[in-house]
Amino acid sequence: MLSLALPRVSWAHRVPATAKLAGLLVLSLVLFPVKDPIILGGALAAVVMLTGSLGTSAMRQTMRFVVPLLFMVGLLLLFHIVFGQLRDGIAIVLRLLTMVLLANFVTMTTALSEMMALVEKLFAPFAKIGVNVRAVSVAMGLAIRFTPVLLTKSGLLFDAWRARSQKPARWRLVVPIGLAALDDAEQISDALRARGGVPSTRRSG
Repeated sequence: MLSLALPRVSWAHRVPATAKLAGLLVLSLVLFPVKDPIILGGALAAVVMLTGSLGTSAMRQTMRFVVPLLFMVGLLLLFHIVFGQLRDGIAIVLRLLTMVLLANFVTMTTALSEMMALVEKLFAPFAKIGVNVRAVSVAMGLAIRFTPVLLTKSGLLFDAWRARSQKPARWRLVVPIGLAALDDAEQISDALRARGGVPSTRRSG
């Protein structure tokens, strides 16, 4: 669940992308084996306060993109309740929300160009075996940029469904959402081809 960049510069923008991504990785590894809801709840509260330190606009922007997750989180928790695993379900939900909010924090406070430059640097050794590092960087940038766009379109489809029917949408919107994603992918592909594609970072000679 990735929000677009904040429209203003905050203190977190001055933190290098390397440090923020390293923090995200370390916290993911640390929280993965934790099953205590109290510890996971504390981690979630800390990430919420971290986001809150960016201001009210950041909190509103975060909540706008987190809300679509609540349905999935509710189903996940219900599944564990049905199978008598309430504690495990709560732990999984808290861990998921913590990591989503932290990833959202990183994307909101890191310029896309900075993120892509870091990816190119990390994948540079693979260029020696023929990997188009620039293509990997562009693909990651597009994924980050269009995830919130697709989520916004999904939200509009759900709103349109609710306006026309009292039945829950459930699986009925899977195909329209998938078609919207394919349409975006086709348009981006056409735009890249019109501009000569993604150049290789390998040097000839």
